[in-house]
Amino acid sequence: MKEKGVNWSSSNPCLPWSSPLLQWRFGLLTTLVLVSMVVVWSIDGCNIRSFLEAWRSNQDFLTMKVSSTGRANLTHINGGFRLNSSSIVINQTQNETNSTQLSSNFNIDNPLNFTQFEPLSSMNSSYMSTESEPSQTRPVASVPASLSWVEAELEPNVTTNLLARWLSPGGEPCRDSRTVEIAVPGLDGEDLVELPAGEIHEFGFQALDEAKNPRCLGGDYFETDLSGDSWKSRPLVRDFGNGSYSVSLQVHPDFVGTYNLTIILLFRHFEGLKFSPSRFAYDRELRKIRIRFSKSSAQLPELQLCQESDFGRDIWAGRWTRQGKNDACKVGNDGRYRCLAADFPCQNQWCDGSLGSLESNGWVYSTHCSFRLFSSDSAWNCWKNRWIFFWGDSNHVDTIRNILNFILDLPEIKSVPRRFDMNFSNPKDPSQTVRITSIFNGHWNETQNYQGLNSLKDEGFRNLVKKYFSEDTVPDTVIMNSGLHDGIFWSTIRAYSKGAYYAASFWADILESVRQRGLKVPKVFYRTTVATGGYARSLGFNPSKMEAFNWVLLEKLRQAGVISGVIDNFDMTFPWHFDNRCNDGVHYGRAPAKLKWRDGQIGHQYFVDLMLAHVLLNALCLR
Repeated sequence: MKEKGVNWSSSNPCLPWSSPLLQWRFGLLTTLVLVSMVVVWSIDGCNIRSFLEAWRSNQDFLTMKVSSTGRANLTHINGGFRLNSSSIVINQTQNETNSTQLSSNFNIDNPLNFTQFEPLSSMNSSYMSTESEPSQTRPVASVPASLSWVEAELEPNVTTNLLARWLSPGGEPCRDSRTVEIAVPGLDGEDLVELPAGEIHEFGFQALDEAKNPRCLGGDYFETDLSGDSWKSRPLVRDFGNGSYSVSLQVHPDFVGTYNLTIILLFRHFEGLKFSPSRFAYDRELRKIRIRFSKSSAQLPELQLCQESDFGRDIWAGRWTRQGKNDACKVGNDGRYRCLAADFPCQNQWCDGSLGSLESNGWVYSTHCSFRLFSSDSAWNCWKNRWIFFWGDSNHVDTIRNILNFILDLPEIKSVPRRFDMNFSNPKDPSQTVRITSIFNGHWNETQNYQGLNSLKDEGFRNLVKKYFSEDTVPDTVIMNSGLHDGIFWSTIRAYSKGAYYAASFWADILESVRQRGLKVPKVFYRTTVATGGYARSLGFNPSKMEAFNWVLLEKLRQAGVISGVIDNFDMTFPWHFDNRCNDGVHYGRAPAKLKWRDGQIGHQYFVDLMLAHVLLNALCLR
């Protein structure tokens, strides 16, 4: 019996492919098409690859759109946060570099044609000319006179994007090579660069390998410092993911003078995020450029004292300014630096209160807003009848002691343990008391270290934390952080992100249990981890890793609806992290002592952590 299935080619002689001649022609035509495709692919392979890379880049870097206020978002270093400026207009979809355009005999000693790989493009802005000028070497121009302060914000999907960039494939020499040098058109070769104060000046620079060839892959971690006699800040760096970067400089017109711009390459291509990063540290100073900022007609908005909404910003872009100085100041027998009179006042917009009480010889921190410096009376009036809960590393221990000693006027308390729950009274008015609880989270065992968020895997530790939120009254404010111990424990960013997700869920459950019992839910502030200093810059808790860990945990806490605000201690400490004058590597608030410090000098500076203490009070006292 014949099969029911039909053989169409044999039973249907009317079909066109049933003819042997037509079958032969069809086969020949197919072969010619395939050969043509191979030829086209081989000729245009680099263009196809460039298209694919550009497409992939667009998945990592969102298209930046200008809002009604003219603000644009620009991706910051390692794609972790975005730089905002009201007068910069950028379409970042055009920032991908075609590596075939870069000269194979690139020479750093010759003027660089930055238009070949400049990642910025301009729309309706004098920020950069839109015309192609292939023979002209020029920096990115200054912004117009309608000015604003530089701002930054956390990038959406920061964890996913960070992992994608870290795992970007190689396969080409410009992607597989390693950065050893940079080229900075407009700044290189100048003995002294002249710039007007107030404006934002953004200069592009290119990563180069040992042969001085441009690299076409990002992920390098550059430490930047802009320092003058009365100004210290971290210039923001943008990583375009293709070997090109930019650095933005801004100095207020009140602080004209000569500055040094320092650029250090600490790690190459995310190597600081590795489990044991010290062997990968490069730590080379690539540039120290003298810049003179001069008076101009530019006007920046005056800083206002911080309000509650100001702590809603995830990333700060601040600076330290100096309002006075005593060159003859020496460390006292008690290790303290009483350089200015205790009632030396703050200047203008930079702070409010007694600057002398900060014991910083005139330095004070400000960001998108300025901070009030509290007296003992004003601090007690704010903290009376409060319950403050701290959950974090040993930097919390130092900050709490400094608050008690320097601000709440309790100098007899020489130290506090890692784990405690105590009431403190105002020595001038015993009716004013504050309850402070501190739970060290570096390990579930308070005598040990290097577990970080993994400490929550211990049931006893989880129950200890939950206990304080199961009483008839609960803390009104929580200050939390994590990072230093996590940098040692977690082997990868992916693993840490899982630990961060669990921690955020844990705290979300605690807050929900408080809400369900009809109690007022505590405000929760995330205090970012410090920028580790000096020798610690290359270790497992290096600044590159700590900054990334800050982003990841902050993202998870935001997604879980846990935090009410952010205190960016990373930004506060970064300008002082290049040596150990203000830190022992991992702590910025060690108690004053007239003893030999890690850097060989007698005594050490502690004002950076004392500034943090006042910032905490600003956040807690805006109710």
